[in-house]
Amino acid sequence: MATSRSQRIGIWVITLALIIGTVMSFVGLVFANDSSLEDAKKQKELQDKLSAMYQEYQSKVDVVSAKYYEAFSAYSSSPATFDANSVTTLTTRDIVVGTGEEITADTVFGAYYIGWTPDGAVFDQSIVNESKTLKPAFKIDGKNAQVIQGWKEGLIGMRIGGVRELTIPSDKAYGASGSGEKIKPNTPLKFIVLAVPSSDIVPEPDFNSLVNK
Repeated sequence: MATSRSQRIGIWVITLALIIGTVMSFVGLVFANDSSLEDAKKQKELQDKLSAMYQEYQSKVDVVSAKYYEAFSAYSSSPATFDANSVTTLTTRDIVVGTGEEITADTVFGAYYIGWTPDGAVFDQSIVNESKTLKPAFKIDGKNAQVIQGWKEGLIGMRIGGVRELTIPSDKAYGASGSGEKIKPNTPLKFIVLAVPSSDIVPEPDFNSLVNK
């Protein structure tokens, strides 16, 4: 049966609507894909920048590490057992007297260290045995230094470039609270510390400056 003009117009309208709907869906999909591709591209660029920033940081750390690793790693065999009950006051012993400036309460400098408990167990150190390198020098920021009291007092008078052994009673270490599983409450500690100039402190990368852009 032949369709009337009004029927044909109705069919055309429906067909046109379907075509437009299909085209718009396709366009939306294309733009969505473009957006996803753009997001992926931006993420890849960010990852590349973060990776480059970290590699530059690690390269600088490795350069500084190479200056001190051989000399400082020689102290890796120093940790040994000691009598905890005999440690009642803070004592210091200069193993190497440095040639740099004398450390005061306001001095900003870097430190490499080995720390151990009375049983001779090392609980933390700057030496990375697996790669034969040193971790970044720990920054001592004068009076703002976030370190135990035994460090604040025990490093005064030491000279930059020097190596000092600290024997620290528990009340000037982590006291009755201890620290984690390795340092029990009321545990005295020993450290060997190498003091290096602030110029050998490698600033940590500001990753947030990239992420928050």
